[in-house]
Amino acid sequence: MNVAHEVELLVEEIKRLGKPGTDGKYEVTFGTIFNDDRCANIFEALVGTLKAAKKKKIVHYDGELLLQGVHDSVVVTLLQS
Repeated sequence: MNVAHEVELLVEEIKRLGKPGTDGKYEVTFGTIFNDDRCANIFEALVGTLKAAKKKKIVHYDGELLLQGVHDSVVVTLLQS
């Protein structure tokens, strides 16, 4: 698994699914990403990809680990594009 490539794909999907926030940065909820059919086919480990992107300061979200259902309303913000 090429983490850098998966993070690049994640950036594109956040742009596709999200909307610019008040600061101009794209925002989308975790539930929107998780429940999207295209994302389900692209990412084998979405949570791991999000965690890697957060560690590289490409995205931001509150918390360490996102779980489907419980964290569906958590906003994922794209810091870099």
